[in-house]
Amino acid sequence: MSYKEITSIDEWNSVFEASSERPLVVFKHSTTCPVSANAHEEFTNYLNGTPKADTEYVLVKVIESRPVSNQIAEDTSVKHESPQILYIDNKKKVWSASHWSVTKAHITAVLD
Repeated sequence: MSYKEITSIDEWNSVFEASSERPLVVFKHSTTCPVSANAHEEFTNYLNGTPKADTEYVLVKVIESRPVSNQIAEDTSVKHESPQILYIDNKKKVWSASHWSVTKAHITAVLD
């Protein structure tokens, strides 16, 4: 399974609305941060294993797509941090984690 990178607020609005029918996992990634690089590897390892089916996975690069990142923080009422992962169902945040808490084991424990 893989994720889709979203780069526009229109794309965000579309996947956020769709979370009414299908849960959404958002990974916020800073391309300049070593902690985020580690979290990205953990996220990728999760997706390469047996990820939760019938779930949309998206990635937002926080530096390159700052307006999208800000909109996500506003729509979910989750203060922006990076790296950060959010699990959204029915347009509500169910779970989020940031920094060293973004691990394959932690993601698996929450989603499975």
